[in-house]
Amino acid sequence: MARRTGSADLPLHGGRVPPWLATRMSSLGAIITQAIVHHYGRDEFLRRLSHPFWFQSFGAVMGMDWHSSGITTSVIGALKRGLKPMGHELGIRVCGGRGQHSRKTPDELRLIGERIGFDSTPLIRASRLVAKVDSAAVQDGFDLYLHGFFVTDDGRWTVVQQGMNGDKRQARRYHWHSQQLASFVDEPHSAIDGPVQGEIVNLTDHRAERSRAAQLELLSEIGPDGIVSELAAIGDKQPAQAMLSHLVMPAHHDVRASDVFSRRLHGTLAAAAERGPVDFAELLLTPGVGLRTVRSLAMVAEVVHGAPYRFTDPARFSLAHGGKDRHPYPVPIKVYDETIRMLKSAVQNAKLGRDEEMQALKRLDDQARKLERSAKGPSLEAFIAGERAASPALDGRSVFGWEAELKAGKGN
Repeated sequence: MARRTGSADLPLHGGRVPPWLATRMSSLGAIITQAIVHHYGRDEFLRRLSHPFWFQSFGAVMGMDWHSSGITTSVIGALKRGLKPMGHELGIRVCGGRGQHSRKTPDELRLIGERIGFDSTPLIRASRLVAKVDSAAVQDGFDLYLHGFFVTDDGRWTVVQQGMNGDKRQARRYHWHSQQLASFVDEPHSAIDGPVQGEIVNLTDHRAERSRAAQLELLSEIGPDGIVSELAAIGDKQPAQAMLSHLVMPAHHDVRASDVFSRRLHGTLAAAAERGPVDFAELLLTPGVGLRTVRSLAMVAEVVHGAPYRFTDPARFSLAHGGKDRHPYPVPIKVYDETIRMLKSAVQNAKLGRDEEMQALKRLDDQARKLERSAKGPSLEAFIAGERAASPALDGRSVFGWEAELKAGKGN
């Protein structure tokens, strides 16, 4: 039976991911995927995708808006682009997407089946069923507009799809995982992300099994017209449905102290300072970005190795590479590119049997967890202020432009 892992509020945000960030997100997303598969295998990567808290943190560490619904579209798009050239190597394919791309999912699955040599019919059926369940069987006021289907060459899959409520400017994300799926209509979701909307109709809840059976029996006995009459007689006497546990993604765009577990941040900073000189001596020689990149690597390492409970504060992962809208600060391009270069080197060497760099990243993550019990550090406000002050020197960039040029313009 599918396991529910929680839910989250996702404010709707407009706009597009700029090309300079989209390209980097594809690269970083693909490399992180390779690292996870290297350490834990393809099935574990699918399991991570089906966890809503990890998914949000994954998008935040790549420089997207840490709290918004846009993470869903951008992460699926980045992985679809980044993983396509290495589909044969990893055995992971990404289908679907937003709008018209979601409707191409069956054709994409059919082509993959023909190339790989497996029967795509069950996968196509699964794609259509999960979309139908989340649009019809779960009546929560959200209209589906995005459907991402991740499938491995051995036929395992995860679906991430999202609906929106335009009137309330909110989104809800739904996660499915085939490995734990026993029924499409009896608690099939691994998680549902979205804002509390009051009472919803969720006929896929296990507690609704008797309701599903009763509805079929009632339909056969009294027909549609009879059901309408019965509903009119019942009136407003509807039992409340128990709500799922909820991760609240706030409407405010800025990252605040209440959004971040400070002891985990301090552990990351302390681990970078202690492990950096030991494991990343060459990187520390890079003027301006050495230690700063080690900090980002520590957060990326946590995305690769962290246990589920580590991702209950997705805002913290935005402190790795900032955000495209300057929250918590502009994306430091020099640091981002160094992170990609270091991770790419580690993955490539691991393929050749040289695992030293990958193990160094693992030690960095281990050290952060040990040190967070006792490490002290700056307040979140002071940390963000320091990053913004350093932004021009680190080629800080946002949708508003280069930070150095913006600050020069303000001074004229």
